[in-house]
Parts: sequence; C-alpha cells; structure tokens
Amino acid sequence: MSMDIKPHAYDPDLNPELFEGVLARRIMAFMVDFLVIAAPIVLIAMFIFAFGIVTLGLGWALYWLLPGVSVVWAIVYFGVTVGGPRSASIGMRVMDLELHTWYGAPGYFVLGAVHAIAFWFTVSFFSPFVLLVAFFNRRRRLLHDILLGTVVINNAPRAAMLRSFMAPGAVR
Repeated sequence: MSMDIKPHAYDPDLNPELFEGVLARRIMAFMVDFLVIAAPIVLIAMFIFAFGIVTLGLGWALYWLLPGVSVVWAIVYFGVTVGGPRSASIGMRVMDLELHTWYGAPGYFVLGAVHAIAFWFTVSFFSPFVLLVAFFNRRRRLLHDILLGTVVINNAPRAAMLRSFMAPGAVR
C-alpha cells in the first residue's frame, strides 16, 4: 500500500507575508461573520414575536425552532462561503484572508461546515486555551485548523502588497 504524503504548501520561512497579521485579522473576521450570522436570526426572532402577538400567543410556539435554525444557518453559511471560489467567509473576505488545506487546495463545502463545527467544539471545551495554540506554531494555526488540516493565510493581493514591503531594500 503506497501513501502519498504531501508537503506543506505554505512555509512561513519562505513566505512570511502569508502569515503576517493573520491572527488579529481572524478575530475581526470572526466578529463580522458573527454579525452576518446573527442578523437573520434576530430578524426571525422579531418576526416570531410579531406573529405571536397577531395569533394571540400561538405563534410564539415557533421559538422552539430558533436554536436549530441558527445552527443550520451557521453551518450552511460557512459551508457555502468557505466552499466558494474565494475560500473565505464574508468576514474573511473583508479582512483579506483565505482558508486552504495544508497542502494548498482551496476550501470546499464540507470543509467549511466542519471547520465551523470544529471551532465551536474546541472553543466550548478548551476556551480560551484553544486560542493560545496559535502562539506555539509557526503557521499560527488554531486547534481546529490543526485537527482539520487547514491553514488561514493572507489572500494573494494582500500577500503581494506585504511582500513588496518586506523585500530587502524596499522603501518604507
């Protein structure tokens, strides 16, 4: 039985611009994604509240659907956005980040969905220690990135801009 072991596609020693400032921008991307996910859920909750008033309280029984709808919406959101052509959620796009496999392949639907689930589980069980893992590896990967074999890097335009600033002899 032969096994192809692929090398890491992203070397922080050869391409430090791919990892420059990624951790701070991941935090900001998380906040943007949280707002994008929360906004429709809040609107649905407001609709259920209004519907409950109109139906004299009967519509409020729909609140039991809200937790399940929230989870499904978040998983679909990350699956579609990370699995899209830009391999990034909306928050990641705003912050010029991309998610790839450790061997360089772009994200896909299942990877995006499982990445979100793994993030929630690791943060739920190990928080805040899950965030400290990034300070002890050169690629600044979080625990769920390591478990899933993913890496978050700067997108190509940002990396090119950083490369020009980091080049020896560049005017600063």
